[in-house]
Amino acid sequence: MAAPTNRILIIVTSVGEYEKVGYRTGLWLGELTHFYDVAEQAGFACTVAGIKGGYVPLDPESLAHEVLDELGTDKRYADREFMNKLENTISVAEADVEDYDAIYLTGGHGVMFDFHQSQALETLIARFHETDRIVSAVCHGPCGLLDVTLSSGEPLVKGKNVTGFSWPEEELAQRADAVPYSLQDELQKLGASYTTADKPFDSYVVEDGRLITGQNPGSAEAVGKAVVKKLQKQ
Repeated sequence: MAAPTNRILIIVTSVGEYEKVGYRTGLWLGELTHFYDVAEQAGFACTVAGIKGGYVPLDPESLAHEVLDELGTDKRYADREFMNKLENTISVAEADVEDYDAIYLTGGHGVMFDFHQSQALETLIARFHETDRIVSAVCHGPCGLLDVTLSSGEPLVKGKNVTGFSWPEEELAQRADAVPYSLQDELQKLGASYTTADKPFDSYVVEDGRLITGQNPGSAEAVGKAVVKKLQKQ
């Protein structure tokens, strides 16, 4: 890898509703803000890119007062300058891997529909991995890893230790009938070694070399700390 850029690329969904039901979805805001806060405080600049670019839909449940307060997202939500970053993002296709040291895939159920189907994102992630950059994701963000194939022809996650939003968590979130697939099952089908926290929704992060994954919304800050720690050692 070339000289560090001290920049991180953050990927968000462009999908605002489920395909099978009328629920609204989008980016789970805390999965962006908690990571962003850690990275920014460590001196890293972050660029937010949407699959399509432009406006980023937000999951309304992530904006509920109790969620904003409990998870400490309220300050960022009240920060007009920060929230304006989500009004007109660059697209994934516009992002250049050479401009960044790491990529971070946020979650929210919207990513189950567009991360999994984006050739531009798959190509970008493979480039990050094969140029010794960090690939990280949280909650449903690992959906973006499912179709990533390396130049060897092998899936990126094959034989890797990973985590991501679990099926029991989907059931507890009452989304088991709305989601198009089980992220947990799909990762395991690809040969990943998938593990979870002892209790649903506990913070849990798995590191496998330059691949860092977090299980659920409460893991975003810990993923940020793991990414920053690894970047600072490079």
